[in-house]
Amino acid sequence: MRGSTDVAPAKRPPLRRALSPRALPWALAALVALAVLLLDQLTKRLVEHSILPGETRRLLPGIQLVHTRNHGVAFGFIPGHELAVTILIALALAALLLYFVRHAHRPLLWLPVGMLLGGALGNILDRLRAGSVTDFLKLPLGWPPFNLADLAITLGVLLLFLLHEETRREGAARPHGGAPPEEGALPERGERAP
Repeated sequence: MRGSTDVAPAKRPPLRRALSPRALPWALAALVALAVLLLDQLTKRLVEHSILPGETRRLLPGIQLVHTRNHGVAFGFIPGHELAVTILIALALAALLLYFVRHAHRPLLWLPVGMLLGGALGNILDRLRAGSVTDFLKLPLGWPPFNLADLAITLGVLLLFLLHEETRREGAARPHGGAPPEEGALPERGERAP
């Protein structure tokens, strides 16, 4: 029809159409976790099959590829305490999931949660398979070798902190520090509509 003013409704991405708003953050976190896990495991197997233990190869200026085994947590902390490491990881993951259950509606929270879960699962798989974790990226200035799971965990913690701070600042800027209004809710007396 020519001259019609009807506008077609905007198409939502397939994942958004298929999932409820409550399930979407969980699905996105799972996709990120799976991507981190697959990349981590792939790179570790490549290193294990192409670099001898103790061998060093230059990757980029200041970054070397090495093949080392880590019995501690990220970046070699707490070596030789497998039970303590396992308990620490289990407690951290439980706290992360509890936090996500309560705050999954927050924008982008699924990203650091997925990064943290994928990184933790990548290193847990190594511990179950070989009793230690393969590390292969080495930076200058004596920084301990690490892997993509460690990198995902570190960036996930940083991003989680930044998102938490942003939410805290937004809450402090609202009258009475309250939660944001529900979508479609009317403003309280004396407040302006968003």
